[in-house]
Formats: sequence, C-alpha cells, structure tokens
Amino acid sequence: MINNTATLAEFDPVEFLNCAESAQAYIDEAVATGDAAFITESLGVVAKARGMTDLATKTGLSRETLYRTLSKKGNPNLNTLLSITKALGVTITVGIPTQAAK
Repeated sequence: MINNTATLAEFDPVEFLNCAESAQAYIDEAVATGDAAFITESLGVVAKARGMTDLATKTGLSRETLYRTLSKKGNPNLNTLLSITKALGVTITVGIPTQAAK
C-alpha cells in the first residue's frame, strides 16, 4: 500500500512581513476582525518580523514585556499600544462603521 500523505511546513507569517506595506495590510486585516486578542497577536507577529530587540529599544519596554503584551492573552493599555505601533511604523485606524458592517 502506498502512503500518499504529504507533510506540510507550518505557515509563519513573519516570513512575509518584511516591508511596511505588507505589515500595514496585515494589521488592517486584523483590525477589521474586531477581535482584540487577534489584533494584539498580529502586532506581535509584525514585531517579531521587525525584530523584538529593536522594538524594545524604541519603546523602552523589555523584550519580555513585549512578548507578554503582544500575545493572545496580552491586554496592552492605549499608551503601550500607541508606543508599539509608532515604533513599528504602522497605524491602527478607528472610524465609523459602514452600514453593512454594523
């Protein structure tokens, strides 16, 4: 009997977030979900792609704090969130939802 199964490598989005445009698009899609945990985790993915040590230097937060804050269970306050997005060079836009999105 022939085994026709394939082993797939786990997808790591970090490999594809090497430019500002792709990182911003990734964050925009996360924000569109409205899921705070997913948004936070997505910021963590972008942070890993950009380099957590560099982000720690720019924000004044320790790497450990960043890893914890940008995890699924993280719950950053607004000041921390703004500091992280500024250092990453991405924005999170808040607006009035369209009628279809309500």
